[in-house]
Amino acid sequence: MATRVLSECGLKPFAPQFPRPRTGAVLSSTSNVGFLGINKELGDHKFQPLICSIRERNWGLKVSAPLRVASIEEEEQNNVDVINGTNVVEQELPEFDPGAPPPFNLADIRAAIPKHCWVKNPWMSMSYVVRDVIAVFGLAAAAAYLNNWLVWPLYWAAQGTMFWALFVLGHDCGHGSFSNNPKLNSVVGHLLHSSILVPYHGWRISHRTHHQNHGHVENDESWHPLSEKLFRSLDTVTRMLRFTAPFPLLAYPVYLFSRSPGKQGSHFDPSSDLFVPNERKDIITSTACWAAMLGLLVGLGFVMGPIQLLKLYGVPYVIFVMWLDLVTYLHHHGQEDKLPWYRGKEWSYLRGGLTTLDRDYGWINNIHHDIGTHVIHHLFPQIPHYHLVEATEAAKPVFGKYYREPKKSAPLPFHLIGELIRSLRIDHFVSDTGEVVYYQSDPDISGSSKSE
Repeated sequence: MATRVLSECGLKPFAPQFPRPRTGAVLSSTSNVGFLGINKELGDHKFQPLICSIRERNWGLKVSAPLRVASIEEEEQNNVDVINGTNVVEQELPEFDPGAPPPFNLADIRAAIPKHCWVKNPWMSMSYVVRDVIAVFGLAAAAAYLNNWLVWPLYWAAQGTMFWALFVLGHDCGHGSFSNNPKLNSVVGHLLHSSILVPYHGWRISHRTHHQNHGHVENDESWHPLSEKLFRSLDTVTRMLRFTAPFPLLAYPVYLFSRSPGKQGSHFDPSSDLFVPNERKDIITSTACWAAMLGLLVGLGFVMGPIQLLKLYGVPYVIFVMWLDLVTYLHHHGQEDKLPWYRGKEWSYLRGGLTTLDRDYGWINNIHHDIGTHVIHHLFPQIPHYHLVEATEAAKPVFGKYYREPKKSAPLPFHLIGELIRSLRIDHFVSDTGEVVYYQSDPDISGSSKSE
């Protein structure tokens, strides 16, 4: 239309003096907005003298000019973008802070999870128990029958993993995610945990404490960080055993009897400060079941001989302990970007739970009942293990960057050994002060000249 007006005024159109704008509003040939605010339908000859008069008085108005003239700096940046093959000026986003309060709450996450994921099916839960128990006895029978030194190492690895699977099912009983029946949970939990020398109620209560206080420097229960003062007070042997592989993978039996450095009490002692007075009977019951299993093993040692018992039960038990320590440690440590720990008012159940990590175990995921989907489990431990994967996928859009996608595993998760060793080398203590703190490194252990 501009060309028509100019030509009828006896003028030639001006050559474009500015580049076509890359951003902002652009007048389109199909727009309903007329030239100089005049509707297209009104662009007949009776308005032409007025338009010509306007054009003669104000030659500075160019038809091809953008609505906003870019500054020199913007134009230079646009030229750089064109050279790089883009036409958009990218704005630098603020760096993600994992220690900042999240822009969502527990209710938002809960709402994103399908309702059926909260349903506990005791028959399905029992089917996993039957599956695992059959596998345990089948492996033991096959190894005893073959009795070949080429078979025993394979048996130990497989049976130790199955002991770990039994532990996870007992762990579900402790959380109440096995069924809605407390008596069924208790009976199954005692049978499963006692069979692998775990005091069911003692561990259940301390693990509940861990979930309720996860991410809190002082109040967390398992694999929580040491303050710098406490770390410096450790003797050389204790420090080496805690931060040098494979010793941390053998820590669980010690933890059951004496807990972590800086904490006192035993999972077998009803008067321990781990428990309140009304839990005394539960602890006595679990300790009695644990002692009964230990007595059964001693009896089996007399029947089949200590060497055969060691091969069938002892070595798999050690493998199980290593699995337990590896999994529980790596679900709370080993991220490439350091994770926050909290004190005081900065701590909350949600913020503490968001510092947990999911891990991929390859073929082992199904065998040990998807315990690698740990973030959702930590926030909502009442969700049954067979719904954890679906619940996690549903919650990821809510989590955003607060969810850290696990590294994809090969069929067997050997990559996690490297993650463990790296974390033990650099994650040693946290500051004695501060409400949001991160792991620091002791140069004597990490080999660096200064703390990382």
